[in-house]
This record gives sequence, structure tokens and C-alpha cells, in this order.
Amino acid sequence: MRNMNKVIVILGQTSTGKSDFAVEIARQTNGEIISADSRQVYKGMDLGTGKVTKREMRGVPHHLLDVASPSKVFSVTDFQKLANKEIEKIIKRGKTPIICGGTGFYIDTVVNNTFFPEVPPNKKLREELYQLNAIALVGYLEKLDPERLQTIDKNNKVRLIRAIEIAKALGRVPVLSPRSDLGESKFEVLKIGLTVPDEILKERIRARLLARIKKGMLEEIENLHKAGLSWKRMEALGLEYRYGAMYLQDKISKDEMIEKINTETWHYAKRQKTWFKRDVNTIWINPTKKSEETKALKEIKRFLK
Repeated sequence: MRNMNKVIVILGQTSTGKSDFAVEIARQTNGEIISADSRQVYKGMDLGTGKVTKREMRGVPHHLLDVASPSKVFSVTDFQKLANKEIEKIIKRGKTPIICGGTGFYIDTVVNNTFFPEVPPNKKLREELYQLNAIALVGYLEKLDPERLQTIDKNNKVRLIRAIEIAKALGRVPVLSPRSDLGESKFEVLKIGLTVPDEILKERIRARLLARIKKGMLEEIENLHKAGLSWKRMEALGLEYRYGAMYLQDKISKDEMIEKINTETWHYAKRQKTWFKRDVNTIWINPTKKSEETKALKEIKRFLK
């Protein structure tokens, strides 16, 4: 199939099976996958982020995994630039670009071709804000841009501070919606969303977390710290690294760590759902039902013709 400027997006909440589904679609459509995950871009962060393994890739090329050092901040603008380059390369090879991930902000920047004004760091403001706790930062951001607050990790001080910094500079954070007129898409896009019932998703989230811990997630976190990543930096790298680091510093028990990660991952999943449901053009399927997978594949093949 020759598909000039056509892009497939596989999106959904955490633990819905996006990676496996994207690989299956790629195998049937001569596709290559571009990961849209704000943490899987970092090297050495595999178990904590649920990064797809070589075996799980089943021979399908994957892009934008392990492209940044966890000691440095990888921005949405960085993702946009790299993703656009990979899409162009994949199309030139006569293959189908498939964006797969749960970071809705990253996906929207590419499919909406959004322009981001440069906002340089405000050192003085950052120093002031870092004295506040996460609850105070949430209240601050809510006054500036309540829409952005709905999609951000409310315990991640680094992201909260950056959102406040941008909002104060621009008047608001450039949050995207399906009706965004901030840019004109360069691609024809088909979005397939994966969704499963809440009770099943809760079970999957917990089972996935326990499996990652068993495989060595805590050892991974410890190794990152030994390699020079500070405990403070761990706070900004997501729930698994934040609470895993707290456990390794004896600040919380193992049971507390598990419950914290499990509960807050569920809250994050609900925020993902809110974000994705704003786009009425997404075709939603339940991947636990074979008939719906078949329906999605037919729709994808129709789109690519």
C-alpha cells in the first residue's frame, strides 16, 4: 500500500493494550511505529515506563524510544520535531507511519501541526515557585489555566512550574483541542482509540505494576541513581520513579509505594480519558472483543486505499 501523507494514530489510556494492537496493525499494513510517550523517550527507563521490548515489537521498526538522557528535560517541542522527521522518512520508504501512545498532548502537536512560541526559562520565577508544594502549585495553575490543569500530573512539580511559567508569559498554556486552529495538519489522520471497562482497566493497571516490580523495576531505579540521576530528578519522571525513589530512600514502605503508584496511575488514566474523549473523530474500540478489532482493521485498510 502506498499512502502519501496518511498517518494512523493508536491512542488510549494506560494498560489498554495499545502497543500490541499497533504492532498487529503495522504487520498488516507495512507500517512502522512512532512512540508518543513522554517518558519512553528516555534511555534506561524501561520497566518503569512499560516500554515495548524487542520481542514484543515482533520485527516492526519502532521510533522515538531511547532518544534522550533522563538527566535532561525532553520537551513537547522536541517530540514534535523528531516525530515529523520520522514520519517523513517512513512515508519516503513507502510505509505507513503509526503513532502509538498515551500522551495526548504529544499526539496533538503532530497531527494539528501546532506552533509553539519559545518561552525561555524564568530563573527568578522558578526559584519562587519551587518553594511551594504541589498543592499550592495546582491552585496557582488553576487560576492561570484550568484547562491545562485537567491534563497535567498534579504531583509533578517540574511540569506544574513549567506550565505556570508558560501561562504567565503567554497568558495561558497553548492547550490543544480537536477544534484547534493553531496549525493546519500536514497529514491525513485516522485515529483509533482503545478503551476497556473501568473495572478491567483497574485490574490491568495493578497487575501490570506488580509484574514490573517483579521483573526488576526497583533495581532499574536504583541503577539510574547510581549512574548519576538525582532523587530530585526522579520526582519529575513519573509515578513509578517518584515513589520507587521514595521507597529506596526509606521514606515510605513497599506497600505504601505500590498503593501510591496504583491509585495515582488510575487517576492519570481518568485524565487521559478526559483528554482523548474531546476528539469526536476518534473511532473507539474495545480490544478485548475480536469483532471490534476486525472492524478497526477494515476501517484502517479503507483509509489507506
